[in-house]
This record gives sequence, structure tokens and C-alpha cells, in this order.
Amino acid sequence: MGTMLSVKDLNVYYGSIHAIKGISFEVNEGEIVTLIGANGAGKTTTLHTISGLLRPKTGEVVFCGNNLTSMEAHKIIGLGLAQVPEGRRIFANMSVMENLQMGAYTRKDKAGIENDYEMVFDRLPRLKERRKQAAGTLSGGEQQMLAIGRALMCKPKMLLLDEPSMGLSPLLVQEIFGIIRDVNRMGVTVLLVEQNAKMALEIANRAYVLETGSVAMSGDAKELADNEQVKKAYLGG
Repeated sequence: MGTMLSVKDLNVYYGSIHAIKGISFEVNEGEIVTLIGANGAGKTTTLHTISGLLRPKTGEVVFCGNNLTSMEAHKIIGLGLAQVPEGRRIFANMSVMENLQMGAYTRKDKAGIENDYEMVFDRLPRLKERRKQAAGTLSGGEQQMLAIGRALMCKPKMLLLDEPSMGLSPLLVQEIFGIIRDVNRMGVTVLLVEQNAKMALEIANRAYVLETGSVAMSGDAKELADNEQVKKAYLGG
């Protein structure tokens, strides 16, 4: 099980604000790794830097042996790193099917694409029922499923998920996290940024706790879930 993603000594600024202060972590092939932390800890900024939406001042991001640090975002997707952004960002006026097609736009393998539509519909049957509907008419949970389905259409090696539980009822959160677990079992490595630390630690193999732009703690997800400090700060215990 090799290292798939390696983030080394990342420093990122927003104007004069030092948002990410020397973060280092790695994700091994086949894992679910989660970044947890309070609002403003730098979780989303870290994801945006990995996916090429932000440029680090120093440090490097290496994915499957490729240095992403100065690569354009669309080329990063082509390497097999797909992001499910915060707030879903689906194309509201397009149908469910058209949204999924947008996910496959970098691919040329027609037969493979057809198979993957079936795979997405098998995993997410509600999308199949609503495939002709405008995506903007779906419920929040269904929009989140669509955002995940669209990312899967890139045939990613790794999925970056930014706050997938945001704005969803507890029941839907359970369902979305079940889907993330299924996707991982299919062989997709997952890096999950999540405000809901309890759920994130339940499905992750390993976790990193971010505090004001630095890694404060890291380790096995189950051990962190039992850690008194983590319980007090993030698990409402």
C-alpha cells in the first residue's frame, strides 16, 4: 500500500493572512483519511491547494508521483484526483444526466463511460429515478449524491470531499457517509474534510486534527475518537 498523496510543509496565504502554516500529511492508497477541526482551521484551504484552486507560497503536493504544486486544476483532475466541493456546486439548470456527463468530459472511452453511468445509478438509485430532472429541483441530500456521482464519472483514483454533511439532516448524513464508505470499498481512496468530526472518525482509517492552520494531532481514527482532548474539543464530550 503505497503513499498516494503526500503534502509536505505547505504554507498558504490569503493576502497577508497566513492560513496554512507548514502542514504535512499523507494519504495511502485505499485509505479514508479525514481532516477535522473547527471552522477556520484551514481544512478547505488545504483541499483547494491540493486540487490546484490555490497556490502555496512554499511546500509541495505530490499525487501518484506527480508534483501538483504549480499544475493547473483541470490537469490535476485528469490525473485522477476529483473534488466534491463544499456546497455541492452542481449545475442547477441542467438535468441529473447532463451533470453526470460533465463529470466525464475529460474521458474518451465511450464504453467505459456508459458502464460508469450504470455503476453510479446502481450505487445511487435515486439519481436514476430523477435522471431527467433539473438538478436544482433535487433535495439537498440528492444534490450531494449527484456531486459525488459526478466526481465518480471522472474515474478518480482519489476523491476529495469538502464538508459533505453540510446542511443535511442526521438521517441523510448517515446515508451520505454510507455512500462514501461504498465508494472507498470500490477502490477509490478518500480524503475527507468534515465539520462533523464524530461521523468522519467513524468511517476514516486515519485522521489529522487541524488547528489554526497547523496539524495539532494525528493518528488512527478510532484512537483519536477515544482521545479525551478530541472528545472535549470536537465530539461534544
